[in-house]
Amino acid sequence: MASLKLSAPSSQWIAGERPLCQRRCVLKAPSRRVAAGPIMAGSYTDELVQTAKSIASPGRGILAIDESNATCGKRLASIGLENTETNRQAYRQLLLTTPSLGEYISGAILFEETLYQSTTDGKKFVDCLREEKIMPGIKVDKGLVPLPGSNNESWCQGLDGLASRCAEYYKQGARFAKWRTVASIPCGPSALAVKEAAWGLARYAAIAQDNGLVPIVEPEILLDGDHPIERTLEVAEKVWAEVFYYLAENNVVFEGILLKPSMVTPGAEHKARASPETIAKYTLKMLNRRVPPAVPGIMFLSGGQSEMEATLNLNAMNQGPNPWHVSFSYARALQNSVLKTWQGRPENVEAAQKALLVRAKANSLAQLGRYSAEGENDEAKAGMFQKGYTY
Repeated sequence: MASLKLSAPSSQWIAGERPLCQRRCVLKAPSRRVAAGPIMAGSYTDELVQTAKSIASPGRGILAIDESNATCGKRLASIGLENTETNRQAYRQLLLTTPSLGEYISGAILFEETLYQSTTDGKKFVDCLREEKIMPGIKVDKGLVPLPGSNNESWCQGLDGLASRCAEYYKQGARFAKWRTVASIPCGPSALAVKEAAWGLARYAAIAQDNGLVPIVEPEILLDGDHPIERTLEVAEKVWAEVFYYLAENNVVFEGILLKPSMVTPGAEHKARASPETIAKYTLKMLNRRVPPAVPGIMFLSGGQSEMEATLNLNAMNQGPNPWHVSFSYARALQNSVLKTWQGRPENVEAAQKALLVRAKANSLAQLGRYSAEGENDEAKAGMFQKGYTY
């Protein structure tokens, strides 16, 4: 293709004009909005801050039972149960009515079905949680779908109608929300996928705060891949830099959010494993570089680690002071032993609840930096990584 050569200097492209160096001009800066006061999240700001502080309280963390009905069905199938509402209710009742659970658990993330359910005796699940001083939370995203124009990556849907849904969830008793999106290291991640993830999380967080719900911000860096821990650190720093940029752009109140990051680990298929001390070192390095101290709580996901691994890594991160409450928001790393103990049998409910308390207490001690793996059984040591995991 022939190209057009512009021989004249750029200052002389307009006929009859003097070169820019010979003209005087006044450059007027574009008008900028200047905030008249501090950023506020509507009328809920004080409540949001108090809710976040309550969840980020010493020795406590979050129980995540927000699996979709389909994923809950897979868990039930692993112990030979059908995926029916009755069976899902029975399992969640087991979890949410565990005596003294509030000693170690400060919040429980529920699926929409569970938020509106009651026990077989007619007591609302949200009331069971309140009696234990556990904040009810709600998953509000609508799941991952393919991201056009990306490197086989995903984006998270659910912004349409989110404000009205959050308002209804608040009326039902929810006080915090969760939105999960992901970044895949084997897929790049592409700049498009990172920007989409960050913008979606920021819009969700602003909408949730505007309706009284503390948003949990969760861009999960998937464990899939054979990359070293240094590559995970690089990607995590990039993702979190983008996330906080857009959170600020959307006027999100940092004191009224919680984070749910992945731990910085090597890829699950990397030949060399990392010790808890190494994982803690790299994870805290990322957090200190990217997360403002105004954020009250860092509630880690387990991401397919074994129950014991997730607890050991959390414990290693709490061997020194941190500017935030560094704790847990575990699903499988709290539930795996529970399911296998229960087996869907009413006579096993008490034993299964005791298994939940064992794991919850272990992670409570890890949050305080006092956990020891001495006495852990083989079940707690079993890995739970699933390549391409969805829920």
